[in-house]
Amino acid sequence: MKPELKPKFIERMHKLLSNDEDFENFNEIIHKPPRNFIRCNTLKISPSILFERLSKKWIVSQPFPEHHEIMLINSDLKPGELGNAIEHLLGYYYIQEISSMMSVLALNPKPNEFILDLCASPGSKTTQIVAGMQNSGTLIANDFKLDRIMILSSNLERCGVTNCIITRNDAINICSRISKTQLRFDKILLDVPCSGEGTLRSSPKTFEMWNENIVHKLSRQQKKFIAFALKCLKPKGTLVYSTCTHSPEENESVIDFALKNFPVKIETLSLPLNCRQGVISWYGDKYSNETLKCCRIYPHDNDSEGFFVSKLTLLEEMK
Repeated sequence: MKPELKPKFIERMHKLLSNDEDFENFNEIIHKPPRNFIRCNTLKISPSILFERLSKKWIVSQPFPEHHEIMLINSDLKPGELGNAIEHLLGYYYIQEISSMMSVLALNPKPNEFILDLCASPGSKTTQIVAGMQNSGTLIANDFKLDRIMILSSNLERCGVTNCIITRNDAINICSRISKTQLRFDKILLDVPCSGEGTLRSSPKTFEMWNENIVHKLSRQQKKFIAFALKCLKPKGTLVYSTCTHSPEENESVIDFALKNFPVKIETLSLPLNCRQGVISWYGDKYSNETLKCCRIYPHDNDSEGFFVSKLTLLEEMK
């Protein structure tokens, strides 16, 4: 028997989606397992060589012409087959859901930059950032819990990352300390802890765990995260804010808060997935029209998981 959505969640998704058919398409796909996407780790192998190698045992495609590192395994796989493959153990690829890759594509990391990944574990986006940096410059990868740090460290080692400093800190605490120094980052990835509404396909327990009170609690925390993170950014620097949830309280509300309280602007995004505009009103709350530039990724639009991405530029140094 398939898990059921909670009535309040159904109400909220009906409000977000355009009509009954839209909701039914959403409700149908969230009960199907996600597709098997991987990302070539260009620190160790080229996409062309990895594609040739994997094609000898699986049906592999590269669905995005401008991003050859993104590959889709179309074969029927045995449990654990993708993770136990020698190419994975050698760090030639990272198993990563396609929507999860979008925040780093928006960040667009480059060689020799100084970048902060504030909530880094387990390391999918961290290793993607380093690939863009080509192992040059400096990346600070932070997380809070020791068990998560251990997973992060293991993945960075497997993928051949050499330009990364791992820190174990509360996100607000480390940003507060950095802001009192002269250090400022070119770019910051703020992929925050969230209610996980977009992960229903890979994590059915989310059907049971979802709670509107948690959504509001997380929203307050996320606003603190972005307020402190912006203090660590260089003028004209980039902050990408992302979540794997559909909840406007955790998405547009946080971006609206940043727009109203800090010298930032939202950049228009161009991503290889189908994105819907951000929302500008939600249960009586009104958000800036600029939040229309945010990207909402729905699972039935892309045969993916759900995701949210917004890209901010800091206009002047924060005091």
